[in-house]
Amino acid sequence: MIQNPWTPAHQAVESGDLAELTRLLDAGADPEEVCCGMTLLLHAIDVEGDAALQSGKPLDTALTAILLAYGADPTATPDGETPRQFASSYNHHMAVRLLDRHTTTTKAPAAGPRSGPRWPWRRSRKG
Repeated sequence: MIQNPWTPAHQAVESGDLAELTRLLDAGADPEEVCCGMTLLLHAIDVEGDAALQSGKPLDTALTAILLAYGADPTATPDGETPRQFASSYNHHMAVRLLDRHTTTTKAPAAGPRSGPRWPWRRSRKG
């Protein structure tokens, strides 16, 4: 009997089960988890690209977007290939754009003490 090599999160990616992947990540699964030499993000890009090649349907980025939303590192390279390079090899331009947005975001300035009213457009209800 052949055993399933995937962790539960990688199995959700492999089967394209968006709801299960989201549930697992929300319950604390590590978005940086590596299984069979692939991070969840690399695996997601592979599944999206391969599914489009096999079905002839357009590429989508649902798995990639979920993982990035849960903090997957868009620059992680467990096998030496970045997620961006991997997406480019599939001509997965939507994933490339999404990865670029997550690697070029600038840090927001640190929040400091407020100077002035919290909602300056609101008027006081006091008589």
